[in-house]
Amino acid sequence: MAEFKAAMDLMRRLPPKQIETSLSNTLALVPDLVDDLLSAVDQPLHVMKCPESSKEFVLCDYNRDGDSYRSPWTNKYWPALDDGVLPPDHLRKMEITANEAFNRYRELYYEGGVSSCYVWECEGGFACCVAIHKTAPPATLPLPEGHDPRRTTTSSGGWNAMHVVEGKVVEGKELCRYKLSSTVTLSLASQAKGMASTSELSGSLSRALEREKPFSPADLTTHVSNMGEMVEEMEGRLRDAVYEVYFGKTRQVVGGMRTAEDERKTAQQSLMAEMMQR
Repeated sequence: MAEFKAAMDLMRRLPPKQIETSLSNTLALVPDLVDDLLSAVDQPLHVMKCPESSKEFVLCDYNRDGDSYRSPWTNKYWPALDDGVLPPDHLRKMEITANEAFNRYRELYYEGGVSSCYVWECEGGFACCVAIHKTAPPATLPLPEGHDPRRTTTSSGGWNAMHVVEGKVVEGKELCRYKLSSTVTLSLASQAKGMASTSELSGSLSRALEREKPFSPADLTTHVSNMGEMVEEMEGRLRDAVYEVYFGKTRQVVGGMRTAEDERKTAQQSLMAEMMQR
């Protein structure tokens, strides 16, 4: 238990952008914690194209069985797996509806990327994972006219969101209690081509949310609407938190840096204020 706590403490302090390398090195040191760490540490999402439907889907622990991953579009494992775990028919129907709904959500909010939903049975109800992966390839930002061309900046970034919802029906009522756990991992990089100037920003945030909402026992797809409202609300909270915690702190640090030019301006302003008082 002490080794697991120490490993998790280490993972929280290492750069999120290098989490896969850090996790691999940690597992080499404590191989007995492989299962515990792999289930506890959030890793960057990856994407695979379904050979049958030619659609991309997200790879994660919730659609993995051994070395194969289940496509939400065809409900088949790739590479092929004969005895892979599949959701029951009623949950498969809900999974199809969820993928269609969150695919539209992704197009509206993310304007690109890949989303996948996976549903499975759990004790007393069901669980659903909504995974969204979006990357921005390196792109050169245009400079205003007259600026030094050496300051031409190339920026790139990535956003990985993992939402896991657990739903349990309230006994004797047409109500379902939903527990949502969300984690977002963000990475940004910026480099000035003609200058020795590189900046990187990466981090992750986790939040939880619980709600009780009515549903129709005759139509389990009503769960999709309820989960969608919760995910939309949570993503709004996470975006605000990322903006406040990471971008706000970065702006504060940059704003607090002292340069010779800033010192001259400060001295001039102080002198002008003093002369006006006289």
